[in-house]
Amino acid sequence: MHRCFLIRNADVILTMDDDRQEIKGGDILVRDGVITAVGQGLYDDDAQIVDAQGCLVTPGLVNTHHHLYQTLTRAVPGAQDALLFGWLKTLYPIWAGFGPEHMRISALVGLAELALSGCSTTSDHLYLYPNGARLDDTVEAAQAIGMRLHATRGSMSIGESAGGLPPDSLVESEEDILNDCIRVIDTFHDPNPGAMIRVGVAPCSPFSVSRELMRDSAILARDKGVMMHTHLAENDEDIAYSLEKFGMRPGQYAEELGWTGPDVWHAHCVKLDVDEVALFARTGTGVAHCPCSNCRLGSGIAPVRGMRDAGVHVGLGVDGSASNDTGNLIVEARTAMLLQRVSLGADKMSPREMLEIATRGGAEVLGRDDIGRLEVGKRADIALWDMSDIEAAGSWDPAALLLAGPTRVRDLFIEGRHVVADSRVTTIDMGMTIETQTRLAKALIEKV
Repeated sequence: MHRCFLIRNADVILTMDDDRQEIKGGDILVRDGVITAVGQGLYDDDAQIVDAQGCLVTPGLVNTHHHLYQTLTRAVPGAQDALLFGWLKTLYPIWAGFGPEHMRISALVGLAELALSGCSTTSDHLYLYPNGARLDDTVEAAQAIGMRLHATRGSMSIGESAGGLPPDSLVESEEDILNDCIRVIDTFHDPNPGAMIRVGVAPCSPFSVSRELMRDSAILARDKGVMMHTHLAENDEDIAYSLEKFGMRPGQYAEELGWTGPDVWHAHCVKLDVDEVALFARTGTGVAHCPCSNCRLGSGIAPVRGMRDAGVHVGLGVDGSASNDTGNLIVEARTAMLLQRVSLGADKMSPREMLEIATRGGAEVLGRDDIGRLEVGKRADIALWDMSDIEAAGSWDPAALLLAGPTRVRDLFIEGRHVVADSRVTTIDMGMTIETQTRLAKALIEKV
């Protein structure tokens, strides 16, 4: 993309700035990956023009929880109708056959799918490393596509022989886990504004790692100045496990081990009670809300309205491609909005508020103040939605994208780079990528 470009004459720009300004007939000027002006009637002699007539323009969406490797195991028959623990037990043996190529290709496909849904920044939680696979494989995929990535170094240390869920072949020693956390942080983490790659520390869950690893991971993360992430309070089984094994609810367990604070975000939190919600609000702890996965696994509806009203930072996550089984973040936002409405009333979640959660909210959860908003000085992560096609036909309000609008973005800029143009990923060979994924998936199926 030209180093300077002007997005011109958008039907509406949803800025998500502090005033939640909406600009009709708006323009955005970008230079060297940074927004330099937002308004009407902008002009620059050096700028390449991007015609946004007929489009709604939003910040790029932010995905706060994913397992990209699972893109190779969508709709596995034995896991289609299982609850969380049974779902995991079905899939663990298949994932044990993965290697570096599986990780890289599944990440490429998953990231491309996210980009097409308007997502410019994603977190990823990779917690198993069979057959030489490394977090590096996912980072390389994100660099190839050009997506902003918060890669979290996940881990599992308690296998079946020690009373855990995962097979022993998929767990690692705690010393190896901590040492590799240090390696990937030192290799990839960029703390600077505009960072394309950041790294977090992410033990998988309270039922797959020890109390000691949870505590040591928190100490390591804070020593390195990186964020912390795990699964918490996902379903009734999760609560029962916590009460039986630890004698306390998940929120209490997290607090005891140092897993609350503005440098922490937890995935799911479907079953948090009012005291745990208050704890998260008080400590600045974030939540990644994953509605489609929670529906798919029958986990329940997270109390997003209550969290927001209490002051908890909430973002959206598509979760893994084997529990969703898609990676479309704008669809995730629509589902999240509808679930709050069906459980609490149609006036309890507006399309604008949910789109805010999907953009600015996700950025806040990930500790980013340089993305999630369209204003001067922020990074040029910008999504253009074509409101002139069939999905938005008859809509009176382009900004109500989650009620009537496209589910695939027309154009997506990340750090000013044109990653999606005319609804096609521009940065990788998608045909070859899908062909490779099909080959790998077929080989996995033949082994089962």
